[in-house]
Amino acid sequence: MGFLKYLEPFLRIIPEVEPPDKRVPFKVKLAWTAITLVVFLVCCQIPLYGIRPSDHADPLYWIRVVLASNRGTLMELGISPIVTSGLILQLMAGTKQIAVNVEDPHERQLYACAQKLLGLFITFAEAVLYVFSGMYGDWRTLGLGNCILIIIQLFMAGLIVLLLDEVLQKGYGMGSGISLFIATNICENIVWRAFSPTTINLGGGPEFEGAIIAFFYLLITRNNKFSALREAFYRKNLPNLTNLMATIIVFLVVIYVQGFRVDLPLKHVKARGQSNQTYPIKLFYTSNIPVILQTALVSNLYFFSQLLHRRYSKNFFVRLFGDWRTNAHGQYVPVGGLAYFVSPPRSMQEVVTDPVHSIFYVLFILISCALFSVIWIEISGGSPRDVARQLEKQGLVIKGYREQSVVKILYRYIPTAAALGGMCIGALSIFADFMGAIGSGTGILLAVSIIFQYFETYSREQKTDAGTLSFDTDLGLF
Repeated sequence: MGFLKYLEPFLRIIPEVEPPDKRVPFKVKLAWTAITLVVFLVCCQIPLYGIRPSDHADPLYWIRVVLASNRGTLMELGISPIVTSGLILQLMAGTKQIAVNVEDPHERQLYACAQKLLGLFITFAEAVLYVFSGMYGDWRTLGLGNCILIIIQLFMAGLIVLLLDEVLQKGYGMGSGISLFIATNICENIVWRAFSPTTINLGGGPEFEGAIIAFFYLLITRNNKFSALREAFYRKNLPNLTNLMATIIVFLVVIYVQGFRVDLPLKHVKARGQSNQTYPIKLFYTSNIPVILQTALVSNLYFFSQLLHRRYSKNFFVRLFGDWRTNAHGQYVPVGGLAYFVSPPRSMQEVVTDPVHSIFYVLFILISCALFSVIWIEISGGSPRDVARQLEKQGLVIKGYREQSVVKILYRYIPTAAALGGMCIGALSIFADFMGAIGSGTGILLAVSIIFQYFETYSREQKTDAGTLSFDTDLGLF
């Protein structure tokens, strides 16, 4: 149990959602999932009290969609604290830094308590850093009272997100709150950029932000229809129809690749006769975990790099870590250092003019996603030995092989699927970025994979109602 035993006193004070005492009907799960989503969306629109409007560039604009964050609202921190706490504890458990017996309900409860405590601590730490790093202006101008009030609001919002996620994970709803919030935020961003009626003036007169709205407006108001079509498809600095088509293409490609898998036929050790049971090994064996880990790594790199650059912009080592500037659109972007090389090229012109940056970025994404995927199967209970143990407990073996050979057969498939799947996820993310898809390649990949998981959850619910056996090969983070 290790240090987890020292968390016993906190079990009585940490808020917890009681698990249901009986199976929750599917319609009730849908209702709770909808309620959770509505609460989250409402929090995304409630502004923080005590902050002052700022025209400064948003340093985290590029990552907010993926982290379900909304600037200046209760959801300023989004899911970042929960994601980070979950990653840290699962990495510690997987590397045996902490020992957890998942079959012991009390130890599972202590582990959940540790994750909550760490998540709340990270929430508090990030809230303090946000306020005193100047995210809402100089803290001296805000006043100490306002600073404390903002920190309390951010902390309570983080607690709300944690409890909403727990409501779904305890079985009252479908999936997890984290996945639901990520997919909703990404889809909302895509729909807004397609249909936004907001007008923006970039020097050439007011233009509609939404690609489809702009398309019809240009066709109606322009005499030269060919020029109108060209601008609707290729206009710069705002979403265009080419970006929208690229987004749809990426969606379809990811959905198609999600179906790649190998089904290993199973049979009971003692029972005779035919068996229709199979163990599916998907190409995306670790689901969206590689891209979540890679995004968490880069987002933390960006955050601390910007924090240091604001204070010590002339320091050589700080600039080696990341050199930041505000671009023409008021966005804070890396222009040098490690942060620049792990960020995607912003245009095809940049790919041609700075090939070193492009090559480094592609290699970084492919290698990091493959490594994270391979490491994750070992620390999340999805390794060949773990799967073989799961099959043994259920009295199943791979058809045509003895019990002793199951691990060897699984080693042929699972590590290869994990590494290749991780690289494919990274490649799809790069493909989406280079295609100019709305949002980011990482965001679209997460949205599609999460929606696909919800579809599979729905299928499992139907199989459970029918009383058939199915294997859950989802190695999700949450």
